[in-house]
Amino acid sequence: MITLQGLERLGFVLEVDFILRDDGDGVTYISDWSSSSPQPSEAEIEAAHNEWQAEYDAQAYARNRQAEYPSINDLIVALWENVIEERAASVIELEAKRQDVKTKYPKS
Repeated sequence: MITLQGLERLGFVLEVDFILRDDGDGVTYISDWSSSSPQPSEAEIEAAHNEWQAEYDAQAYARNRQAEYPSINDLIVALWENVIEERAASVIELEAKRQDVKTKYPKS
């Protein structure tokens, strides 16, 4: 299987070192190889893709957390209220939300 992620993992750059195409049946192939390095085999690309996929999957918790964490705006407001207005309720509430998200999506 030839994938963009596998080729990039091997250090190649799309449209600089190679161009990918789809044959219409969902099979990706290298239509042009312009790198000065030798073109890797499909097995090498697949192995690199599998490494990339493992790293990507291991970071699922981080992507899920990011989607549910309070916004930067919420953080700024809470910090302002805590530091300037001397009201800690917003910071305490925000941290409780963060901890709930961390519990929901623990590190693997």
